[in-house]
Order: sequence, then C-alpha cells, then structure tokens
Amino acid sequence: MAEFYPWWVYLHVFGAFAFVFAHGASAIVAFRLRGARDVAEVRTLLDLSQVSIGVMYIGLLLLLVGGIVAGLVGDHFSRGWIWASLVLLIVTIVAMYMLATPYYGRLREAVGARTGDADTPVPDPSMSAQDLAALVGGSRPFLLAAVGLAGFVVILWLMILKPF
Repeated sequence: MAEFYPWWVYLHVFGAFAFVFAHGASAIVAFRLRGARDVAEVRTLLDLSQVSIGVMYIGLLLLLVGGIVAGLVGDHFSRGWIWASLVLLIVTIVAMYMLATPYYGRLREAVGARTGDADTPVPDPSMSAQDLAALVGGSRPFLLAAVGLAGFVVILWLMILKPF
C-alpha cells in the first residue's frame, strides 16, 4: 500500500484543486449578486452557484478520501498537524454552511429560484425591489470569504509546513 502513497496524495491535491475551483465559482457569484437587482439575473446566478456547489462536494470527497488514506499510509496520524487540519476543515465547513444556508435559502425563496423543497418555486410576493436590493447588497459574501480564506490559509500552512 505504501507504494501507492504518491497516488493518494495526488488524489488529495486533485480534490483540493477541484474543491477550490468549484467553490471559487460560487464565491464569485456571491460577490456578483451584490450588484444584481433583476430577479431573473439573481435567479440565474443562484442556479449557477448551485451547480458549482455540487462539483465542490465531489472535490471535497476526493480531498477527504485521498487525504485520509494518504495520512494512514504515510503514518501521519501520529502527528498533530493532520488532526488540526481535519478539525479546522470541519469547523470551517460547518461555519460556512451555517452562515450561507439560511441567507441563500431566503434569497432563493425571494426570487423563486430552485430549492430542494419545491419543484416549481414562485417568487416571494412580499419581497419588494428595495427589500431584494437590501438582501443581495448585504455583507454576507465578505463574511463568508473571510471565514473560508482564513480556514484555507491555516490548513495550507499546516499541510505544507507540518509545524507539529
């Protein structure tokens, strides 16, 4: 199994690139939404983000499988950096999920974008153009970017420098 170690690392790094690539598309959408005022444009951007999130989860799965197996094969689980990386990844994912899901769920409902709850969503009639502008123009993308970037930078530091 040790002879396959480089391939497990390769899968881990490939998964990380796929994860960041797809999640980057969603992050760009989050910032582009801040200037969108047309319901159809907001709906289209949200649909694009939803597609990229699906790809992101595939990258996350590859990242985790490759990283965990490489960690086992390379006997890295006796070191603190790998545990810290895993914990930080989980904390970052949970934090971002908790920050993003209610916000984007409300935005999806407001513009009648596809959700997991409805086949044919209808825009929220109580959402005025001013309310929509306030919702999309908020600072949520900055908060999400800060949390995600901080987690990414620290995990990258742990993975590359292996400080402990």
